[in-house]
Amino acid sequence: MSGEPLIRWDWLFAHLGPIAERVGQHLYLAAIAVSVGFAISFALAALSIRRRKLYPFVTVLATAAYTIPSFAMFAALVAITGLSVFTAEIPLVLYTIVLFVPNIVAGFDSVPWDVLDAADGMGYTPGQRWWRVELPLAVPLVVAGLRLASVSTIGLVTVSAILGDSFGGLGYYILDGYKRHFTTEILVGGLLSIGLAVIADLGFVLLQRLLTPWAARRTVGG
Repeated sequence: MSGEPLIRWDWLFAHLGPIAERVGQHLYLAAIAVSVGFAISFALAALSIRRRKLYPFVTVLATAAYTIPSFAMFAALVAITGLSVFTAEIPLVLYTIVLFVPNIVAGFDSVPWDVLDAADGMGYTPGQRWWRVELPLAVPLVVAGLRLASVSTIGLVTVSAILGDSFGGLGYYILDGYKRHFTTEILVGGLLSIGLAVIADLGFVLLQRLLTPWAARRTVGG
């Protein structure tokens, strides 16, 4: 409204509880999408690595889903699955796949052949080679996919606010603030969404360092 300050601190402090609930809802929706998307993508990537002819097909399908505007997909799904968490999660999961699959495949492709030959020469079974050699060396690019997908999904969760109050997380404040011309709500929704994305990104950077301590030592040692 005209004449109001950019941030209404009285409103902000009076709504700390509901804001915290929206943050929890936002994280819940994003975590489901990233977890399910990663599981599906890992299976598709594993299949693509073993059956290379399938990889272009998988990539085309994932990219095609990503090109569909989120608003259009949410609106179309409402007519099929109704207003539910399932409706909110389908687009979010689909959008993660196009980020996950190429990074997972690239991660395993980055493992040097001489390392694989050495593992075979040491008598590793295919399962041991995958678990003890290929997966650890693929971790950096796999985590890179997790970083991209988590940041993207946290942003996209705000769009699901068009489905109703129960599905938008912090997007509720962005949409409601826009409708009411209330800048405080818009800033709360937008800035907290950005903050969650930054925290998630930093969290996965830390996870990568914990999973690949040798990489950090190599960087320090030159």
